[in-house]
Amino acid sequence: MISKIYSAIPYGFDGKMVEVEGDMNRGLPAFNIVGMANKTINEARERVRSAIVNSGFSFPDKKVTISLAPADLEKDGSHLDLPIALSVLMLSGQLLKMDVLDKLFVGELSLNGELRPVRGIINIVETAKLRGFKEVYVPLQNLQQAAMVKGVTIFGVRNLQDLFLQLKQQGDVCETNLDLKPPRTAKKAVSGPFLDHIRGQKIAKRAMEIAIAGHHNILISGPPGAGKTLLAKAAANLLPDLTAEEKIDITKIYSIAGMATDEVVETRPFRSPHHTASTTSIIGGGTGATPGEISLAHKGVLFLDEIPEFQRPVLEALRQPLEDKKISISRANRKNVYPADFMLIATMNPCPCGYLGDPAHECKCSENQIQNYQKKLSGPLFDRIDMYVSVEKVGNEDLMKPVVESTEEHNVVKNTITGALGRQKARFGQDGIYNASLSSFQVSKLLKMEPAAEKLLGEASEKLNLSARAYFKTIKVAQTIADLEGAEIILAKHLAEALTYRKR
Repeated sequence: MISKIYSAIPYGFDGKMVEVEGDMNRGLPAFNIVGMANKTINEARERVRSAIVNSGFSFPDKKVTISLAPADLEKDGSHLDLPIALSVLMLSGQLLKMDVLDKLFVGELSLNGELRPVRGIINIVETAKLRGFKEVYVPLQNLQQAAMVKGVTIFGVRNLQDLFLQLKQQGDVCETNLDLKPPRTAKKAVSGPFLDHIRGQKIAKRAMEIAIAGHHNILISGPPGAGKTLLAKAAANLLPDLTAEEKIDITKIYSIAGMATDEVVETRPFRSPHHTASTTSIIGGGTGATPGEISLAHKGVLFLDEIPEFQRPVLEALRQPLEDKKISISRANRKNVYPADFMLIATMNPCPCGYLGDPAHECKCSENQIQNYQKKLSGPLFDRIDMYVSVEKVGNEDLMKPVVESTEEHNVVKNTITGALGRQKARFGQDGIYNASLSSFQVSKLLKMEPAAEKLLGEASEKLNLSARAYFKTIKVAQTIADLEGAEIILAKHLAEALTYRKR
């Protein structure tokens, strides 16, 4: 007798179907699993055997072979525990073929038959939907995430015994996505600072407003204690709300990474890796080619504090995803592509000691030290940064002012940003596309400038020796300034302000 149970596993940002086939023959009792299974899946033999027995079912006293097809697909994780157990129950006649027809199953089993959550559940449900399955059975703790995928009925399973009763239609013992309570949500990534809490720094606040409104990458340079990090964290509270599609994408990435299996991510991520982070942790990779910080920052902010302190290979590895908004991770046995549409906020000191140009402190760095420090950011990487702003240390008279309790300034700026985002949505016809996302072809086709602005751009391009990339980035920043003002086309004053944010 042959049994067949359908399942799926996450594979990069997508999923792969897996057919769990079983065969039972006479012979010495044995339980074998074949089909490119790694150690975790091979260990499923003991989990499945114990779960079946401890749930009140009988385990066949024969030779049982489980095949995971396709055989050339490497399988990883504990996702296939449940379909393997169901296959054994079918082989022993405790379940019938009609009980599992057109259904897909996934989940990790504990020794007592309880279902534990697995990573990448959204990938799995999307794969099931694509292949035409109408019912998907997942661990109860995965139910909130799985229910984000519409058009398929999801059942949350507590244990193997409850699932057996459900399949035998002996009562609705599994929760469905039709009876969900409000979903658990991930905690907000950053809380605390608002623009009102930052003393001075009017120009830097304006630059941050423009950067958030157009999704522009920005570098803030200044001495220690000038408020660079505070500005970045305040910017996180200016980010717009997530759309339904963005929630799915972000939750999907966090689930793949094993960072959220039972909650929905409701806020834009703000990732702040330490400067000692490796290239793999930032870009992604490792044995399973898992997502890195740039993918975990998808649709949010990647904050690199003191960017020159990061290793040179790490910074150079950012060049391609900053341009393509995705990262392709290739390994000997697989290739995964993850989204990486993040906004880069970086800070740096003007020199190793931090006091170059500070009238209150003497800079003790040599000319050679200063050049070497600033050269840690290569020209091509600088070229991918849309805006550069220099800040000065806040005077004592500003620091001694009373603490502002209101968030009026912050709210006004956020409303202005919301208006600018609305204009971009109307221009581009959909959510999730910002001025910074446009290609050079799209800039030429969609963005309009008055003649005076075109003349100014031509003159500035020659004097500042702008590269082609910097040329178009200046136009895109100017368009965001126009959107914040509600202007129909880019005026000369918008372009003039955009040029002030180019690195001299």
